[in-house]
Amino acid sequence: MVSTSALLGIAAVELGLVLTPGPNMVYLVSRSITQGRRAGLISLLGVAVGFLAYLAAAAAGLAAVFVAVPAAYTALKFAGAAYLLYLAWQAVRQGGTSLFTPRELPADSSRRLFTMGLVTNLLNPKIAVLYVTLLPQFIDPDRGSVALQSLVLGATQITIALTVNGLIVVFAGALAAFLTVRPSWPRVQRYLMGGVLGALAVHLATDRTRPAI
Repeated sequence: MVSTSALLGIAAVELGLVLTPGPNMVYLVSRSITQGRRAGLISLLGVAVGFLAYLAAAAAGLAAVFVAVPAAYTALKFAGAAYLLYLAWQAVRQGGTSLFTPRELPADSSRRLFTMGLVTNLLNPKIAVLYVTLLPQFIDPDRGSVALQSLVLGATQITIALTVNGLIVVFAGALAAFLTVRPSWPRVQRYLMGGVLGALAVHLATDRTRPAI
């Protein structure tokens, strides 16, 4: 069975990742502000299904593929780092906007909201890196079924991710209104977001660890 230290470790990793602005947060916030909480929650349901897809793949031994084909793991790692750097540049470049700046988006149907939430999460490099490189490191083959440990650790990650993202969806409008009347805060938030994403990209690109099985 999974150890307490492993549960606390994956919880800490996920909390750090979910609080770091990325594709999921950007999409959920933009939808919640422009189309309301219901749209944000439907999008979040799609995100949740994306998490379940990654969890199923992890339990089936996805990391073993990258151990057998190191080039595939390296390609994913550098692609993820490049994407994070792009997001960082988008945040700090001249004319960049705050995460909570309202964006003009057309109203989407519930089906499209769900689909976009799902696709956004499946293509999120942070989540791919989490399940391919980080989650397997908390698994101890001596403590029983590797698949069961993957499911327990993944369920912990999903619970934290959905809780935090759910709060973001519910309070996105209030945060946007708060930042609108405080013009200096969005600028700080943009540079903080860019700095965190840039640091995460550099760490990912220079990390020499390999996925464990």
